[in-house]
Amino acid sequence: MDLNLTDDERDIRQWVRTFVEKEVMPLEQDVLTRERRGERGLPADEHKRLQDLARESGFFGVLTPEEYGGMGLSALMAALIEIELGRSFVPFRLAGDADNILYNANDAQKEEYLRPTIEGTRKSCFAITEPGAGSDARAIRTSARQDGDDWVINGEKTFITGGNEADFVMVFAVTDPEKHKEGRTGESVTCFLVDRDMGWTSHQIDTMGEWGPAALTFEDVRVPSSAVLGEVGKGFALAMQWIGKGRYLLPARALGGCERMVEMGMEWARNRVTFGEPIAERQAIQWMIADSAVDIEALRWLVLSAAWQVDQGQDSRQAQSMAKLYGGVHANEIVDRMLQVHGGMGYTRELPLERWYRELRLLRIYEGTDEIQRRTIARNLLKGHASVRGHLG
Repeated sequence: MDLNLTDDERDIRQWVRTFVEKEVMPLEQDVLTRERRGERGLPADEHKRLQDLARESGFFGVLTPEEYGGMGLSALMAALIEIELGRSFVPFRLAGDADNILYNANDAQKEEYLRPTIEGTRKSCFAITEPGAGSDARAIRTSARQDGDDWVINGEKTFITGGNEADFVMVFAVTDPEKHKEGRTGESVTCFLVDRDMGWTSHQIDTMGEWGPAALTFEDVRVPSSAVLGEVGKGFALAMQWIGKGRYLLPARALGGCERMVEMGMEWARNRVTFGEPIAERQAIQWMIADSAVDIEALRWLVLSAAWQVDQGQDSRQAQSMAKLYGGVHANEIVDRMLQVHGGMGYTRELPLERWYRELRLLRIYEGTDEIQRRTIARNLLKGHASVRGHLG
């Protein structure tokens, strides 16, 4: 097993690292100031300026196939890039990506939705979660009733990322109530591509962090049959494909933040003097730093192993669940330790630690809670789909 990066891989990572240090990190205080005023931390025009700057250097669509103008990089490189981007809490992402299930669109839908999303002229959101259907996605109640050549959608979705900004939604609705009652979800749910101007509405949900999800409402929203993504009744498989598209990328971004926070903690500990000595000399502080370093290294290899398995064409779902679970739990432990190292200053909004504290808590909930990841990991082991010996066997 080769654990080294190629020269090209190092160059790509170094470019992103430099970009984050020179262009993104200098914006942090402005972002914190805006957020304290209740404003959007990174205004849309500033976000676009950064994306355009990155694109000028060829960084566009990290995982997007080259045929659509993207870089078509490996999953491993995508993870390494996400780690570097995660070293700043500024909510910046490179442009040129589209939801993976949009590649299942027909030619007309690709022209109307996929390509404009990649180019950034359209914004999408993914809507399956409902007030009564979170971890149990099979419990969705939003319905789509066929009326002639059209479908009429009714229901409510909640905690939808990007739902307030999106101009179209990938919404999942029950199209065969009888099969749905029988538990035949794989035959009863359909995905629809629905423009906002077709009638659905959204409003923001306030949260403890800066994440601004939305609640979406569909009241007799009429869409043509051409709005179906994929096949009627086959939407649940698309939903699972979307959810499992890259759970390793979420803990990868958290990993970058944890690296930065521990570096901040060490710098503070070297300079903060109590009782005549830097607190870095205190065993309690040293142990928090040591435990955090071990957690970071373990998470790094869980993330990179999951990404490597994706690149090898292996079934990486077990590895991704492990990375997501470990990252959610231990990233929260790390930010808690580093806030403790900083004492009262860590609790203020002068430093980004309390912001990271609120943001990282979400990692244990969205795109599969800790409990769902544990359930998945245990079931795979107990049913023989995975081994405690890992992918090496």
